[in-house]
Amino acid sequence: MKEYLPFLIWFAVIGAIFAVAWKQGQLARLAAYVTATQQELKKCNWPSREELIQSTVLIFVIIGLLGLFTTVTDGVVSIFVKALIKAS
Repeated sequence: MKEYLPFLIWFAVIGAIFAVAWKQGQLARLAAYVTATQQELKKCNWPSREELIQSTVLIFVIIGLLGLFTTVTDGVVSIFVKALIKAS
């Protein structure tokens, strides 16, 4: 029985929280929110699989170009800073 005591305590705490939420009407509000969210998601215009793949590829290419730009810029600035340090 001792090994089940923590489980029973957590069960009682969660049950009490559930009961309080039920009494205050929070569960009804949550259910209404979930229903409204589902209805709004049905109205969304979701992209086709091809559009999604094209967008994902485009994002990967842009991220790659940005990474390349950052690397090249860092290298050039590094060379200039080293040259300035040696000059002084």
